[in-house]
Amino acid sequence: MYKFINDPEIRKDRRLIWASTRSVLENLEFLRNKNGKKSRSHWNLFVRLLNIFAVLLKIIGYYRKGYGNAKTIKVSEITIEYPNLPTAFDGFRVLHLSDLHIDSIPGFASIINTKIKKLTFDICFLTGDYRRDNSGSILQILKPFKILSKYIQAPFGTFAVLGNHDTYLMAQYENQSGLELLVNESVEIIKDGQKILVTGTDDPFSYYTEQALLSLETRGYDFKIALVHTSELAKAASASKYDLYLCGHTHGGQICLKDGYPLISHQFEGKSFNHGKWKIGKMIGYTSRGVGVSGMPVRFNCPAEIVLITLKKV
Repeated sequence: MYKFINDPEIRKDRRLIWASTRSVLENLEFLRNKNGKKSRSHWNLFVRLLNIFAVLLKIIGYYRKGYGNAKTIKVSEITIEYPNLPTAFDGFRVLHLSDLHIDSIPGFASIINTKIKKLTFDICFLTGDYRRDNSGSILQILKPFKILSKYIQAPFGTFAVLGNHDTYLMAQYENQSGLELLVNESVEIIKDGQKILVTGTDDPFSYYTEQALLSLETRGYDFKIALVHTSELAKAASASKYDLYLCGHTHGGQICLKDGYPLISHQFEGKSFNHGKWKIGKMIGYTSRGVGVSGMPVRFNCPAEIVLITLKKV
């Protein structure tokens, strides 16, 4: 079972304040990270370069191969050991999905389901970016999410945070999507009388506010998990003694050189955060390569992944 740490009325008031703030940021295109206001010019240039690259891929005959790669999803199974993990959670299995961009490829929800329905897990976490575009309608992702929802419902809950491709309007469709949205909020996961804490923040890449940082200032738990779209809040989470930090955003590069080195990662914390497991202090983090694709529906030398983490007590 799970329980939000704040009273329902407090959560309701805070959610209204958050929705008001983020709606203004989205409508005014006031993109902001921890370092201040972001320019859209870099993104617009990136989109133009992508369009040119897509034409080149089609000319040389590689586009179809890349499209096939994008529909091929790998399940990455890892085990992470902790001395402070409550004994009730020894062997607890976490399903981590990130960057679905579920409307980028027709029928993509069913492709994902063929992988997930073979897995067993106790809890499911989604770390943002559910639609293809940065703006516009979200109605096109509701049906695919309903298809996906059947297989991601977990015994201890299915929780999600928003990414930079998402909108505050998604909060209105929590029931239809089968997700419990965490917006700068924390929830207790309770098993056999023992607890762990899960905190989810709003997207820090384009819609950063101080509330994201404040939500990580939690105390009183033996084991804590942070869900953030990017690795940008990892140092803050480590300072607040979180044990596991799950994020995505980079797609692992999506288009990489043969050694897996990304041409573009859209993150500035360092190459160790591009993909896979990393560590800050005692906190272990994992950056997913993502399930879906962004910009164009191709992947090279960077397979999409669904991550299944087993927590072990040592």
